[in-house]
Amino acid sequence: MNRFIDLTLNGIANGAIYAAVALSLVLIWRATRILNFAQAGMLMLTTFVAWAIVDSGASYWVGFAVALASGLVLGALIERVVIRHVEGAPALNAVIVTIGLLVLLQAAAGMIWGGNPRSFAPAFSIKGYEIGGRAVLFSPFDLFTVLVVAGLMLGVTLLFARTSLGLRMRAAAFAPEISRLLGVRVGDMYTVGWALGSVAASLAGVLVAPSVFVSPNAFDAVLVFGFTAAVIGGLESPLGALVGGLVLGLALSYVSGYGGAELVTLGALGILVAVLMVRPNGLFSRAQARRV
Repeated sequence: MNRFIDLTLNGIANGAIYAAVALSLVLIWRATRILNFAQAGMLMLTTFVAWAIVDSGASYWVGFAVALASGLVLGALIERVVIRHVEGAPALNAVIVTIGLLVLLQAAAGMIWGGNPRSFAPAFSIKGYEIGGRAVLFSPFDLFTVLVVAGLMLGVTLLFARTSLGLRMRAAAFAPEISRLLGVRVGDMYTVGWALGSVAASLAGVLVAPSVFVSPNAFDAVLVFGFTAAVIGGLESPLGALVGGLVLGLALSYVSGYGGAELVTLGALGILVAVLMVRPNGLFSRAQARRV
């Protein structure tokens, strides 16, 4: 029973990280209809910036704020300089460009900081809480991570459902020509979407950094599991991203604990295939009218 509790708590902590990455993907998808496979490189780069700030003697919170600010600038810059040229083109063009951008960002980070893994100190203790005379696999930093990701999900939901900015972003993504006729600055909405998505990714990078060593390729697996969580929940739903991340985190924790760590990737694939067979658009997708 104790093992099951530990695996469950560990799955919730890991699932929150996957949910944060999924939310960043959902944000960009809803704002621009582009799947950003460079997200791992973007969050890696901003996490390295935060690490450099903290390593120079600044506090964790200064590094945290710098990571989010640099993510905002990086996302806007990438959209303006790179993605702007493939917006409106066939979807495959954007996929190829973002994959190439991922390789470029990882190579740039390797040239600047080298390939040696760097440790990243957490904001709070990573020692598990004492419950019933034993330490469980859930620490104050894990609790902080879960609360921050829940707040991020709520913020993204309110952005698209309750604000004029979110409405304009959605309109620009679904019907750019009509949106322009109505006075929406479509290009600016794309930039804002990428900037906010990059901020969400930077947040995920800073949260996961204490549990992995920071290096150019350290976050590839996080992107894979975050993408899986986004597809499971549905790329249109912030709540689905959170639920998908938690479901995936719990499932992979049980697979690793009872079946072995070597089965984790296979387990993620099995969950993804099972969900897509039942709900091709994700668990939280809305029913769409069929064209006849």
